[in-house]
Amino acid sequence: MPNLFLPRSAWMDDELVMLEDSCRQFYERECVPHYEEWEALGAFSRDLWLKAGEMGLLGAEVPEAYGGLGGTFAHDAVIAYQGNLAGIDGWGGGLHNSIVIPYIIHYGTDDQKQRLLPRMISGDLIGAIAMTEPCAGSDLQNIRTTAIKDGDHYKISGSKTFITNGALANLVIIAAKTDPQAGGRGISMFLVETDGLDGFRRGRNLDKLGMKSNDTSELFFDEMRVPASALLGSEEGKGFIQMMEQLPQERLLIAVYAVARIERALNETLAYVKERSAFGHKIAEFQNTQFVLAECVTEATIAKTFLDACIADHLEGKLTTEKASMAKYWLTDLQSRIIDRCLQLFGGYGVMAEYPLERMYRDNRIERIYAGTNEIMKLVIARSLLKD
Repeated sequence: MPNLFLPRSAWMDDELVMLEDSCRQFYERECVPHYEEWEALGAFSRDLWLKAGEMGLLGAEVPEAYGGLGGTFAHDAVIAYQGNLAGIDGWGGGLHNSIVIPYIIHYGTDDQKQRLLPRMISGDLIGAIAMTEPCAGSDLQNIRTTAIKDGDHYKISGSKTFITNGALANLVIIAAKTDPQAGGRGISMFLVETDGLDGFRRGRNLDKLGMKSNDTSELFFDEMRVPASALLGSEEGKGFIQMMEQLPQERLLIAVYAVARIERALNETLAYVKERSAFGHKIAEFQNTQFVLAECVTEATIAKTFLDACIADHLEGKLTTEKASMAKYWLTDLQSRIIDRCLQLFGGYGVMAEYPLERMYRDNRIERIYAGTNEIMKLVIARSLLKD
């Protein structure tokens, strides 16, 4: 679907434009025809992950030394934006690319990078990150999963919930307490390959509002033994710092999702109101419709401009936690408002499953909650203003 409204990103270059075109063709060819099937199944197919790997849509940020393109977040932003613009909202490729892989790039040992990154690029390994627990969401310092050193192994015990890619992932980064008495300073991260691993269990693929094709699962660890080499990096107790350092990119990724979906909602709505008639006139001819569209497109243009500024900052290593929090909360809030207003223009058809706004209305709701609720984002911003 063409970009009808929003400004071209200043950080786009010729290589990224080519990637954009390749992504658009891939999603239209390989995903759109099967998406309803994956929604019904509750997960994408593993074949799709392998095809994405063949197309170079996995691990674009991985350095060439480890088999990657040596790209930046700009590459992952294009891949994620085009997926959401095409309506492939449930695919967990964004988490795999922009959240899981960077942990290994930034903190992994050379052996971990050599062993894991090429298989993540190919799609043989599907990544997930297991932070959230039944009693610990945004308050990550209070996780209860433990990793106790046992000779040249660790024994990991505990459970995680709401884990994206949880039903398919076979490489899970697990946040666990290596020193339960040390609060955040006692958290470490572990790179766990789950295939055939004793003590690892998947719970149910959770039935949730929206994002039906995005497998979201419970994970259980019953004295699960992993080698000491599974510790991310070479030192215990660095997990909380690692998570805090990576959260800005995670929140920026969600902002990318939000603006792409805003654009899609407006594209779909404009096409609908130009075709649909009521009282002998096209819906687009009514002043109310025109005012709603004018307001939404103005807000979307502001949103895209802000998102581009955040991405530009991030590419220069200047994106602050506070600014990423602003982008995450404000753009996901705006997404909800615009999708709601667009659905209203569809009338009764807006809540029918065969029309796109029904699914968009459901799918967007979680984005104000995960990666830290929008209320937490406001606290982060406010604390930065009030500190001495």
